[in-house]
Amino acid sequence: MTFSDQVGHFRENNPAPLYLQLQQLIRDAIDTNILNQGDAIPPERELAIEYDISRITVRKAIGGLVEDGLLTRRRGAGTFVAGRVEKSFSKLSSFTEDMAARGRTASSSWISRAAGQVNPEEALMLGLSPTASVLRFARIRFADDEPMALEFTTLAGYCLPSVSAVKNSLYAALEKAGSRPVRAIQRLRAVPFGGDHARMLGVDPGHAGLLIERRAFLRDGRPAEVTRSYYRGDAYDFVAELSDV
Repeated sequence: MTFSDQVGHFRENNPAPLYLQLQQLIRDAIDTNILNQGDAIPPERELAIEYDISRITVRKAIGGLVEDGLLTRRRGAGTFVAGRVEKSFSKLSSFTEDMAARGRTASSSWISRAAGQVNPEEALMLGLSPTASVLRFARIRFADDEPMALEFTTLAGYCLPSVSAVKNSLYAALEKAGSRPVRAIQRLRAVPFGGDHARMLGVDPGHAGLLIERRAFLRDGRPAEVTRSYYRGDAYDFVAELSDV
């Protein structure tokens, strides 16, 4: 069975541009569960031959669906139906906990981790003296082996005995050490990914991203954590529950 046998064909006398027609066929296939989260779509060349259209037209159709967050490109692997994750702003939780709550497996690839002396920006954010020690962590975060986010975290040195205390989950290590934050202030803004960040997440430069800046505090009120997390805009939705009470 060919892709078009499953997904459908162009309708005769449809005045819409061909790339929009192909987009609609793929959207309909996702909406009706013909294509499911994680499914690969055929390569551009195969779609061009099957639907008798140019590869430029196919590329334009797929590019639009990637921008809309329905498809995601993985370098060297192909194009897949995206699986979006909802991240709540109402609960202080870790990436690992968020993924586990959605039945997905979190993992990390270390960019760097080291202890050092606080810099001026960190000292201001964490309320530390200029000679205080901090622990710095930089990681690529994965969900079911798909790159989802980049995390750059600085912890006050009193939170953990060493950088080696962190295995997969930072918050699990903090909880074990009795230093898990209980509240945080977060700021969210849209950013385009630069070349290095795009390469690490397997997306194109300029790809839409979401930057969350978090400042978290211990139960006794001391600042504990400053984290900048860069999430793929095609993979995450951020939600918040609002009340007038």
